[in-house]
Amino acid sequence: MLNKQLFTHYQLDSAWDEMLDSTGQPRPHYAELVQRIQQATAQEIAQRQQSADDTFLAQGVTFTVYGHEDGTEKIFPFDLLPRILTAAEWRQIEQGLTQRITALNMFLHDIYHDEHILNDGIVPRDLVYSCRHYRREMRGVSVPRDVYINVTGSDLVRLPNGRFAVLEDNLRVPSGVSYMLVNRQMSKRVFPQLFERYNVQPIEQYGQILLNTLRSLAPHTSDPMVVLLTPGSYNSAYFEHTYLARQMGIPLVEGRDLAVHNNVVYMRTTNGLQRIDVIYRRIDDDFVDQLVFRPDSILGVPGLLHAYRAGNVAIANALGTGVADDKALYAYVPAMIRYYSGQDPIIDNVETYLLSDANQRQHVISNLDKLVVKAVGESGGYGMLIGPHSTAAQRAEFAQRIISDPRGYIAQPTLQLSRAPCVIDSNLEARHVDLRPYILYGDQVTVVPGGLTRVALTRGSLVVNSSQGGGSKDTWVLYDDA
Repeated sequence: MLNKQLFTHYQLDSAWDEMLDSTGQPRPHYAELVQRIQQATAQEIAQRQQSADDTFLAQGVTFTVYGHEDGTEKIFPFDLLPRILTAAEWRQIEQGLTQRITALNMFLHDIYHDEHILNDGIVPRDLVYSCRHYRREMRGVSVPRDVYINVTGSDLVRLPNGRFAVLEDNLRVPSGVSYMLVNRQMSKRVFPQLFERYNVQPIEQYGQILLNTLRSLAPHTSDPMVVLLTPGSYNSAYFEHTYLARQMGIPLVEGRDLAVHNNVVYMRTTNGLQRIDVIYRRIDDDFVDQLVFRPDSILGVPGLLHAYRAGNVAIANALGTGVADDKALYAYVPAMIRYYSGQDPIIDNVETYLLSDANQRQHVISNLDKLVVKAVGESGGYGMLIGPHSTAAQRAEFAQRIISDPRGYIAQPTLQLSRAPCVIDSNLEARHVDLRPYILYGDQVTVVPGGLTRVALTRGSLVVNSSQGGGSKDTWVLYDDA
């Protein structure tokens, strides 16, 4: 029997529930967690949640919401109940993401060099060339190890049948991994004995693996100087930039700290100029080099692209990777996997309508109340319409947007994301979640066991992004199958 006091508001529906099966019984790998919850009072659960929130506040675990009426700096919401994945579930995720990232990397190398996939008509040439993240400046440029996407955060959702699907890929400057790491620290503090009994795979090695990945890209040296390039303290992910720089023991720099002389990048220090070999950049392509891209940028380094093209510095992720996480090109990733590997995708895509196709466009406009529409170049939950939760006026506005710029939008079915237990006002309630695992690619592909489980904290909401009111929880990947 479930603790009625805690579970009064816990409801099952057609979505996959991570903790309970369709009969309301705990799934085997959740049994110990449910037992621990059963032993607790609502007051104890609330106190533990409040303690976690207070610790995050004291540590400054924050993110920035631009334009928010209550101010920009927010404590990142954390739910103390972990999401638990079995070893078998993780093996499928690990294999599927390795397959996917390998194909996406081959696609990037191909479109900037021989264009076989375009010449063979597998991916439409005009779709690639019309992407605002496609960088003609990268044509013919050799990148270290031929690896364009060194750090990736692909978003997975679990469907009502229990299978995972890839919702989108984040290949430019994916964020959130610092919250994955601090969530783990917090859950070990909140449930120390339970954590030990569960035999959870570690993630604390992420910083060292990331550093080794970056070092493996260095040109011409076995002892490279690596820096993390940040836009500065007003960026929404600045907490993460400082956190990762500390984890790796590398300098955190802004564009004004770097200079390029004779196609070599240097860092200004109190002892003079120091050569830089690898830049882990957390700024978008547009702002990297004001001599080539946006001349009004104050974030970048003049001449950086020339040093990069000359092979004197490595940049992770490579410039021009954004073309591969364009939401319209996402629809072709299964075809990319088959083209480059001869294999079927291990993890499927979500059905996607391309609105540049007249028939698909008309279907979408006629069914906006049932679909989700996304701007192809946006992230963070911006530029999106969730049809079932929209008004007639909003649907009319998006119909006009689609007609005016069909290349700029895609549509997908409204998904029933899986749900997981969360602490809401001293009770347990189910909330929709997704999962962002982090993949590192240097001399090999490494999928860190876990990831950031993002939570739509508003009841009924499907939007998990922190910028839209979402939160997160720790993700426990077990060594053993339950």
